[in-house]
Amino acid sequence: MREPRDSFLSLPFTRPWEKTNYGKASRDVTGSSIVKEAHDCSGARAGYRTAAGRLHNPNHSKSPPRPFNQSSKVNMGGERFNPSSSAYPTHSFAPNPSFPKIHNLDIDHLRAFTANGGQFEDCNLPAMMYDFRSDEEKYIELEVWSAPFVGVGRERESRPSFDEAMKRAEWRKARKGERFGPSWSTHWFRITLRNLDQILRHPAADQHLELHFDCEGEGAVFTPEGLMLQGLTGGGGGDRRVEFILPEAWWSSSSSPTSTERIIYIEAAMNGMFGVPCGDQISPPDPNRYFELRTADIVVPNMTAWRLFWDYTIIADCARELGGWEGEKALGVATKILGTFRRGKKECLEECREVAREFLGGGVDGAEVYRGEGKGEPLVFGIGHCHIDTAWLWPFAETRRKIARSWSTQIDLIKRYPEHRFTASSAQQYAWLKEDHSSPGGLYHHLRETIHSGAFTPIGGTWVECDTNMPSGESLCRQFLLGQRFFEKEFGIRCKVFWLPDTFGYSSQLPQLCRLSGMKYFFTQKLSWNNINKFVYTSFNWVGIDGSQVLCHMTPSETYNAQAHVGDLIRSVTQHKNKGEDPSSLLVFGNGDGGGGPLAQMLEKLRRCRGVSDTVGRLPRVSMGGSVDQFYERLEKRTEEGKTLPNWVGELYFELHRGTYTSQAKTKKGNRLSEFLLRDVEFFASLATIYDSKYEYPKKEIDECWQMICLCQFHDVLPGSAIEMVFDDAAAFHAQIWDRGQRMLASAFKVLGMSSHPSKHTPLAGVSTVAWPRTEVVEVEEEIATSVDKSVVFEQQSGKKYVVLSTESTGVSKVEKKEVQQKGITKEVTVEEVEKGIFVLNNGVLRVKVENGHVTSLYDVEMDREVVAKDGKAGRYVIYDDQPLYWDAWDVEVYHLTGPRTYLDECKTTIVEEGPLRASLLVESKISEHSWIKTTISLDAVLSGADYTHKTTFEKALPMLSFDVEVEWQESRSFLKVEFPTDILCDTASYETQFGINKRPTHFNTSWDAAKFEVVCHKWADLSEHGYGLSILNDSKYGFATHGSTMRLSLLRSPKAPDAHADMGRHHFRYAMLPHRGSISQAAVVRAGYNFNNPLRLRYVPVQDEKFDSLKDLLKSIWIEGADNVVLDTIKRAEDDTDVVVAAGHRPTSCSGTKNKSIVLRLYEAYGGKTKVKVVTTLPVVKATEVNLLEDEITVLDHKRARMDHVTSVAVDFPMGAPEPPCPTFRFFASGFVMILITFFCAIFGFRNGHPLRCLKAKPDITKRE
Repeated sequence: MREPRDSFLSLPFTRPWEKTNYGKASRDVTGSSIVKEAHDCSGARAGYRTAAGRLHNPNHSKSPPRPFNQSSKVNMGGERFNPSSSAYPTHSFAPNPSFPKIHNLDIDHLRAFTANGGQFEDCNLPAMMYDFRSDEEKYIELEVWSAPFVGVGRERESRPSFDEAMKRAEWRKARKGERFGPSWSTHWFRITLRNLDQILRHPAADQHLELHFDCEGEGAVFTPEGLMLQGLTGGGGGDRRVEFILPEAWWSSSSSPTSTERIIYIEAAMNGMFGVPCGDQISPPDPNRYFELRTADIVVPNMTAWRLFWDYTIIADCARELGGWEGEKALGVATKILGTFRRGKKECLEECREVAREFLGGGVDGAEVYRGEGKGEPLVFGIGHCHIDTAWLWPFAETRRKIARSWSTQIDLIKRYPEHRFTASSAQQYAWLKEDHSSPGGLYHHLRETIHSGAFTPIGGTWVECDTNMPSGESLCRQFLLGQRFFEKEFGIRCKVFWLPDTFGYSSQLPQLCRLSGMKYFFTQKLSWNNINKFVYTSFNWVGIDGSQVLCHMTPSETYNAQAHVGDLIRSVTQHKNKGEDPSSLLVFGNGDGGGGPLAQMLEKLRRCRGVSDTVGRLPRVSMGGSVDQFYERLEKRTEEGKTLPNWVGELYFELHRGTYTSQAKTKKGNRLSEFLLRDVEFFASLATIYDSKYEYPKKEIDECWQMICLCQFHDVLPGSAIEMVFDDAAAFHAQIWDRGQRMLASAFKVLGMSSHPSKHTPLAGVSTVAWPRTEVVEVEEEIATSVDKSVVFEQQSGKKYVVLSTESTGVSKVEKKEVQQKGITKEVTVEEVEKGIFVLNNGVLRVKVENGHVTSLYDVEMDREVVAKDGKAGRYVIYDDQPLYWDAWDVEVYHLTGPRTYLDECKTTIVEEGPLRASLLVESKISEHSWIKTTISLDAVLSGADYTHKTTFEKALPMLSFDVEVEWQESRSFLKVEFPTDILCDTASYETQFGINKRPTHFNTSWDAAKFEVVCHKWADLSEHGYGLSILNDSKYGFATHGSTMRLSLLRSPKAPDAHADMGRHHFRYAMLPHRGSISQAAVVRAGYNFNNPLRLRYVPVQDEKFDSLKDLLKSIWIEGADNVVLDTIKRAEDDTDVVVAAGHRPTSCSGTKNKSIVLRLYEAYGGKTKVKVVTTLPVVKATEVNLLEDEITVLDHKRARMDHVTSVAVDFPMGAPEPPCPTFRFFASGFVMILITFFCAIFGFRNGHPLRCLKAKPDITKRE
């Protein structure tokens, strides 16, 4: 560090033996130099300054200055000067010389004092941290039982519970240094502690005793009664937690005079906090890793040294981080501590702490430090957190144990640190803890007590911290419904903050869903990971697709795993992007991802940081003891209910992890299939409860299936960024959902008189659950085709059999004779090979040319309009090199678009179906020696009853060209897409999202536009110019890109980490090109997406006309009129109906005590406009109520009965831009949606002549909560 120059003059040094004039520099024989100051104006000496800059001024003495010596010599300047009388020493030098500060050396010196390990460890503070340590058998005895490891796929069996382990255990001696494994196995240790009171008889020992246990993996401490006390994390790193404080009652002779030994149990898991990666953290797991028992010791820590350690750590941090005079003061105090410390002398420890108080102040050993007066109000609000990925680098079964380990530890910390407030999300994790630890007096009991005290706060309000890009709108509704109702039932609370710190982007529909779930606050930090643009706000209003808004805060420390360092507090202010509106911020601290949560030292460090703020200043004041809700309420109040904060409108697009829209295609397909299956199950089961009072609504099974769907939508599962074991589990969950869903459907169909199995002369019918008419060509499976009258089935030359089906809204329609079906065929479809390798499919409306397997022309005959770009090849497969910077399964980088690519242009094309109902081509493409694609391109006949010929607003829709694809995929780090170059020009493209549409740029004008080079869509994406457009439909894909006029659907990736076999194997999926005239609303693209994903079902129906008519009337007993842009998405039973509550296995409550039955209808405006719609039903309505997502009553709706025993209608208004009324009143904006709960009198209910029996007596509504 450069020293300051003299105030008046700079004087050169001279040799020690040289005579010097007064006012010049001299050096004594020791080489110590000084610089003499010039005289002041009165002639008195102003003193001299050492080279270190310290001023020595004799005038500070009380004695008068010496008189001028007349006999002194006169120097060349005319001044008199007497060397013999000078105070300057000739030969001696000061006993404590001051050397110049060399800042970097001083800072490096600070680190050594607390460094663990290294050659000087025995010289510094770590050498004095423990007064006693022993692994002698006279104090501690180890025994172990290794649970049988049954391997991958049966993980729960390899993780026996405490009770199971105690029944099965066969104990043997264990020793330190022994190795245990393999990966994912479990080993139970029985530890006998003896003679504990003898250890503490030494007068120098602190009255504090610990067990240190390190098996390199994770573990948990249990009492002999099976109560989990605390989690353990072995190995090295900042998440290390190997200390278990022994309760005083275990070793105090006064507390337990007759006890000579104690037994505890430790469950040791052979995996680390982040699984068992083979090398890099995200590498696939090593299945054969073994772990060493490094430590099993009884320890007496020196608590004074331990506290000094954190005193010094914070002071040294301040010296490094603060700068200015405060940083210099911190450096000075830390250096003084080093000077006070004497190796091996315990008495010096308290002396060092006394020095530390110069900078920290007093009171840092307790929570009272937060009650101290300081400079300014607190700016940083600390909250303990433990982000536990519900599955990631470990399977679901291990997460269940991580939860218990982490939360038991936090409950213990809360007892020791009264200021500690902890929050954790995900109702699923609480439900698992209840399943695993709900014995009387067990961990779940202690959790409930801690929650009721206010120290432990459930947060988030959803079943898991889900992905929000890909789940359907109804799935997100169920996330909130399941989560909020669980928290309310178990703890009597509803969450106010939607908590998603680690999810990969945030849907534009979330603000509306949050408000309808009783939440108006939102927290994340993930956008700080953006790799192109830095997000612009910290605290802001997030405005959703319908105009709903939530108050959002993104912690400026940019982590949900803060370590409570000084730097975390500093960044909480320096990185706050809109301090002008309000500078406060949340500090979310604790070890996360793999669990653990805050460590004791984090709470100690925060106490000391507060002490620094109140004593020295400069460091932002941190406040502890408040909840997250309180932080947001304070922020809301200080910003005038958010009015002074900026707004962000639309999706919070995450500029990273774009590959997650495509990775793990089978999991994504399982998700889409499960969502549509449960939609149909609830529809038919709801109507079955009305049709037959003896039918029991399968509420418990439906809830369990939705819980599995929501679980698999966790933000590392559905996005495809977990290990292979997780996706094996997800596949099993989806298979279970499919099997149970099919059984529930069969049960409901049986009640309704339908079956999937034929009986004698049983008519075949098509069944639709969408709320609009549809006419389609439906393929008939061979098993069905052989059992029905051949007069109703068309057989093409290929041998495939089809029928033409038309259904009304949510209805059933018998398959008519072929001659009747024939009348519905306006134009048949043909296919021919016009030249070698060139094929033309034509149905009179569309003419399609396929050359070498690619669509080179998609021609709208009536409009004389070409859809495919000139020289373009639609449906062309392209494979990109896919090597991201690091996050393999997560990322696809923008440079893949400009890097090497391979087009699959060598194809074999053959005709497989020639019409008249469907014409098809089979295109076979070879990718490599082990990979290939088979694509069936099909065009159907034009049907008179189809949407595109209705005399409605949908008259401008056209037939679609469908692609049915089978892929054998064995590639490595390659990205398969299919592209569609179009003759359409528009600067934005439209993508379906939950209950609405997102528009995104097709250009790269700005870096914000360029960042969206890969985006998410649901069932369709669309590129339209005025009067014409093209939609690409899909049945299981989510990744998409539109660059200029070229559209690309992302199909498959092949990352190698963390799943080495991601996407390998056989895949089946479908997509389609849907050209349309007019806008997407005029073309009914939303309806086309539903139809494409939910084909008409073929079922056998009653022979008798009367029974069939009753069934037909029931299935179309609820419909909507007056607005084509409103979609009736969901029909389900209400949560609190008595029969539903009982069916779920719960006791009825006072709010579910009548025999009325209620059905919830979920409707939404699809295209972004205002409208009015009428909900019409033939069911006998007692009451119609608008409800929120949790099915709380918002307002009672007027319902008019057109005919007393037949039709009831409910008018619903969807205005755009209405002013926001006070919560909880719901606003019906464009792209908004509404839930209507309709209560029917159904105590005795039947059908006669197709109409419901007249209800003569209205019953009170029972849906309102108390």
